[in-house]
Amino acid sequence: QVQLVESGGGLVQAGGSLRLACVASGRTFSRYAMGWFRQAPGKEREFVAGISWSGDSTDYPDSVQGRFTISRDNAKNTLYLQMNSLEPEDTAVYYCAATRRGTINSGYAAYEYWGQGTQITVSS
Repeated sequence: QVQLVESGGGLVQAGGSLRLACVASGRTFSRYAMGWFRQAPGKEREFVAGISWSGDSTDYPDSVQGRFTISRDNAKNTLYLQMNSLEPEDTAVYYCAATRRGTINSGYAAYEYWGQGTQITVSS
């Protein structure tokens, strides 16, 4: 069992930056691939970044490529998402998620564990 708790959300102006963190409980954090997803009102949950269990592999959709960076510190059981050049379209609730598979997956159904979400609002 893994419990995930996100932090770092808030209100930021367009062009600004935020860094999200997701702290995981449990001893097996390093075995899980991790992902960040977001969901805006009226929209489906969207994959924004993924990282393999080792941190050697990452993946991003085109919408955030070059602006968002996912990383992890397995010694601290913590996942990060550095978000730069934020746009109003990035406004959403952001969730971290974990999958026992160990490899990156962009589909939300592949993830067994989810955090409670943190709101990010980007003003224009």
